Amino acid sequence: MLRRSLEHRDAQTRQLQSAVSNVEKHFGELCQIFAAYVRKTARLRDKADQLVSEVTVYAATETPNLKQGLKTFADEFAKLQDYRQAEVERLEAKVVEPLKAYGTIVKLKRDDLKATLTARNREAKQLTQLERTRQRNPSDRHVISQAETELQRATMDATRTTRQLEETIDNFEKQKIKDIKTIFSEFITIEMLFHGKALEVYTAAYQNIQKIDEEEDLEVFRNSLYPPDYSSRLDIVRANSKSPLQRSLSTKCAPGTGQVPNCRLRKDQQADNDEEEDEDLDVTEEEN
Repeated sequence: MLRRSLEHRDAQTRQLQSAVSNVEKHFGELCQIFAAYVRKTARLRDKADQLVSEVTVYAATETPNLKQGLKTFADEFAKLQDYRQAEVERLEAKVVEPLKAYGTIVKLKRDDLKATLTARNREAKQLTQLERTRQRNPSDRHVISQAETELQRATMDATRTTRQLEETIDNFEKQKIKDIKTIFSEFITIEMLFHGKALEVYTAAYQNIQKIDEEEDLEVFRNSLYPPDYSSRLDIVRANSKSPLQRSLSTKCAPGTGQVPNCRLRKDQQADNDEEEDEDLDVTEEEN
């Protein structure tokens, strides 16, 4: 009967050991992965800061509208990195640290298991010793009684530690489930808060980029290619490119040159010649 009871408690202890080992393994993996997730997020924040810096430097070299649009984008993107920093800090405090704490918790539970196993081994040893004593000295009641007393003490101690272990592991399991719910709820909440803010910031940044006036900036760029007196200089070039006759007529017929009457005379003579040609054409037609 006692031997069967020992076997049952041994099976129970192995199950408890398995539960603790399962938590130790998977919580450890979760802790490492979440910690890596936080580090990646922090590195993404650092790269984003570099992007903000480069966009700001580049914006200073551009045309007014593009400069303002890029500067506004950089400001909004920098604001997003403040939210990302808060995300990193919250994930570290609310997710990674609680998982990391299970390293100590599991160690304590293993100590409890060890104490229980020690008591169980002592009980099994006393039971074996009693059985040997009965076989070797079946008539020595004093030795048998002493062995029975030692076994009874070991059994009481094993029973007590087993009950304590059962209670401890039950609380451990209850706390584990509660902590898992809390940790993952915190993770989801932190991520939703960040991405909600990110959506607001990205929307504002997108709208500001769309406000960049391409035509106005293109006009500014084109104007920057020519000096302010470019038009007057272009007129001079065009004037110099005329033929000698065009320049002569233009000069003589220009207002203020004193050559206007002669120009009109040439025009009148040309008109008379045109009329004579028309009359000759009419006479020819009548003869025909």
